Amino acid sequence: MTLLIAPVSSLLTIILCAAALVTGIGIGLLAWHTALKNRSRKIINEAETEAEVIRKEKILQAKERFLQLKTEHEKVINDKNNRIAQSENRIRQKELTLSQKIEEAQRRKNDADTIRKNLNSQLDIIDKKNEELEKLHRQQVEKLEVICGLSAEEARENLMESLKEEAKTGAMSYINEILDEAKMTANKEAKRIIIQTIQRVAAENAIENAVTVFHIDSDEIKGRIIGREGRNIRALEAATGVEIIVDDTPEAIVLSAFDPVRREIARLALHQLVTDGRIHPARIEEIVEKTKKQIEEEILETGKRTAIDLGIHGLHPELIRLIGKMKYRSSYGQNLLMHSREVANLASIMAAELGLNPKLAKRAGLLHDIGKVPDDEPELPHAILGMKIAEKYKEKPEICNAIGAHHDETEMTTLIAPVVQVCDAISGARPGARREVVESYIKRLKELESLALQYPGVTKTYAIQAGRELRVIVGAEKVSDKDAEGLSFDIARKIQNEMTYPGQIKITVIRETRAVNYAK
Repeated sequence: MTLLIAPVSSLLTIILCAAALVTGIGIGLLAWHTALKNRSRKIINEAETEAEVIRKEKILQAKERFLQLKTEHEKVINDKNNRIAQSENRIRQKELTLSQKIEEAQRRKNDADTIRKNLNSQLDIIDKKNEELEKLHRQQVEKLEVICGLSAEEARENLMESLKEEAKTGAMSYINEILDEAKMTANKEAKRIIIQTIQRVAAENAIENAVTVFHIDSDEIKGRIIGREGRNIRALEAATGVEIIVDDTPEAIVLSAFDPVRREIARLALHQLVTDGRIHPARIEEIVEKTKKQIEEEILETGKRTAIDLGIHGLHPELIRLIGKMKYRSSYGQNLLMHSREVANLASIMAAELGLNPKLAKRAGLLHDIGKVPDDEPELPHAILGMKIAEKYKEKPEICNAIGAHHDETEMTTLIAPVVQVCDAISGARPGARREVVESYIKRLKELESLALQYPGVTKTYAIQAGRELRVIVGAEKVSDKDAEGLSFDIARKIQNEMTYPGQIKITVIRETRAVNYAK
C-alpha cells in the first residue's frame, strides 16, 4: 500500500510543478505583452511628437522660402517697372526731339521755298541780262569782222593753232627737263643701292673640279683597291658610277665624274674601305649603299640648315632636298649653294632698299637656280625648269616668275624678278666668283668682239660686264633702224652657234645720228 502511494504522490508533484510552470509562463507572457504594448505606445507617442515638430519646422521653412521668393519677385517687378519707366522717358524725349526736328525741317522748307522763289526771279533777270549781253557780243563781233577782214571762226582757229604750238613747245621742254632729272636721279639711286648691297654682303668663294684626288698612305693599297684581275675596282666603278684612275701618281688615286654627288659617294666609300681593310665586291656594295644613305641625310641636313640660316620657312621637303643638293653642284667653278645664298642675301638687301618685300626676294634668290639641280628634262633651260619645279611645290606666283625670268626666258610680271636678275648678275660677274683662266677669258672676249666686227656697217664693238654684254656700234649711214634689229639677231645666233660661254650674252646694237654745227 505504501509502495503504491509513493508513486502517486510523485506524479502529483510533477503535475503540480508543471501546472505551476505553465501558470508562471502565462503570467510572464502576459507581463511581457503588457510591457511591450506600453513600449510600443511610448514609441508611437514619441514618433508623433517628433513628426509634429518636423511638420512645424517644414511649415516654417516653407513660409520663409515663400517670403524670400515673394521679395525676389517684387524686386524683379520693380526692376522691370524702372526699366519700363526709363524706356518711356527716353521715348518721350525722342518724341520731343523728333517734334522739334519736324518743326525745324518745316521752317527750313518754308525758308527754302522763299529762297527758291527769290532765285527764280533773279534767274529770270539774269537770263534777260544774258540775252542782252549776247546781242551786244554779236554786234561787237560783227564790227570786229568788218574791221579785221576775218570771220570769228577763222580768228578762233588761228588763235588755237598758235596756242597749240606754244603749248607743245613748252610741254616738250618741260618733259625733257623732267626726263633728264629723272635719269640723273635714277642712275644715282641705282648705283647707291647696288654699291650698298654689294658692300653689305661678304660671300665665300668655293672652287669645284671635275675630278677628286684620293690620297693613300702607301702604294701597296693600290693593289688591294684594284683587286684580283681588277674585280674590286670594277665593282667600285659599277656601284658608284665614277671612273677610278689608278696611275703612276704616288700615293694618290683620281676619281673622275661630272656629278659631284657620285664623286663624293665614291670618295667616302673608298675612305671607309681603306680604313676598314676589307676590300671585296660584296663589302664594296655594302659600303656604297651606306654612304649613299649618309650623303642623302647630309643633303637634307644641309638644305634645312641653309633655310634656317637665311630665315626662310615653309619650304616643301623636296625643295629643301634640292637646296641641299646644290652643295654638290657648280657652275664654272662657282659653288651653286654658295652662289644661291649670296644671291638671296643680295636680293633681300636690295629689296629692302627699294621698299619691296625682303623675305620674298630672299626666298626667290635662294630658289632661282633650283633648275640646275635635277638631272631630268635637260633640254629645258634651267630657269624654266626651276619655275616648273617651284609651281609644282606650291610656291607663290611672284617667286615662280622671278625664277623663270632671271635669264629673260619669260616675261617679268613682278618687281622681285628684276631684283633677282640683277643680284644673279652681280654674284656671277664679281671678280673671283667664277673660275676661268685669265688667258682663255681674254681670248673669249676678243673672239666675241671680232665676231661682231665681221658684219658690214659695224664700226666698234665692246664686250662689257665680264663678257655678259656685247655692245655693237654701227654707222647710221650704212645701217638703218630695221637693219639694226636684224643685225642684233644675227650676231646673237652666230655667238650661240660658234662660241662656248657661261650664262647668256646680251647683244645691244647702237645706231645714232648726230648733227654738228659750229657758231662762229
